[in-house]
Amino acid sequence: MSVLIVAEHNQEVLNPAVYSLAAAALKIDSSFDVLVMAADGKKVAEEASKLTGVRKVLLSESAEFQNLLPQTISTQVLTTSSEYTYFLFVANPFGKAAAPRVAAKLDVAQFSEVIGIVDPKTFKRPIYAGSLISTVKALDDKVVLTIRATAFDPVGKEGNGAIEVVEPVKAPTNIKFLQKNRVENDRPDLQNAKIVIAGGRGLVDEAEFEEMAQLADQLGGAIGTTRAVVDAGIAPNDWQIGQTGKIIAPDLYIGLGISGAIQHIAGIKDAKVIVAVNKDPEAPIFEVADYGLVADAMQTIRELKEKLK
Repeated sequence: MSVLIVAEHNQEVLNPAVYSLAAAALKIDSSFDVLVMAADGKKVAEEASKLTGVRKVLLSESAEFQNLLPQTISTQVLTTSSEYTYFLFVANPFGKAAAPRVAAKLDVAQFSEVIGIVDPKTFKRPIYAGSLISTVKALDDKVVLTIRATAFDPVGKEGNGAIEVVEPVKAPTNIKFLQKNRVENDRPDLQNAKIVIAGGRGLVDEAEFEEMAQLADQLGGAIGTTRAVVDAGIAPNDWQIGQTGKIIAPDLYIGLGISGAIQHIAGIKDAKVIVAVNKDPEAPIFEVADYGLVADAMQTIRELKEKLK
């Protein structure tokens, strides 16, 4: 069994989720290889070579890899497909765009959002917004997986893998990169934050969300919200947590004025501690909360801000 991790990065450092991807790989085999595609990937490759359990890093460098497209990622992966049995991607937009292309070209099934590895051919994944966990078995010779990073504790940096340079593929000619719109944020990344403060429809407007943001800044946390708030135009899409948003696993999640729709709960259930504040004592979020407070969300925010001064 040979495992290839397809690494996501920002041309400088690995996405922290890759460390969890490595933990998943070690549940399949005793070692793994990492594929790094970058314009100048030496720094990223060196970081990848230190992942615990890594055997070697395949480094493919090209100016065309400055902005990786799913078509380019899948083509580069397929050039090494004969050497590997397993292909692992993070279950985020990067992986979800490239993994299906690899699976289709290999003519095999793809297993999405894997949260558990029973054995090298048997996996667990959530269905029905996480209300049920299904166990699935791979029947193909090659296996393509997207891994939910929050389900696996990240590995350390005790590795000493070799770095091997591989020939880059040519970018497809039928597609062209136009532009990237990046959201600048001084707060911690939502999916990697240790503390997340999230507001729901219990906060009525942007001014109240701004007060919540001030509380998040006092705690050094990231900001999240629900789809209903995003759809109402009160908060940006990149704040959305849940089945159609981001899956998070912070040390502390505080939900303020969030009722707890199943789609939102699917995104927070891996948090180590869940605190819920809601005026409705029957709110579904209290069923998953470690600590619950029946109170007005804004009053709670203001009292916490005062105590944290």
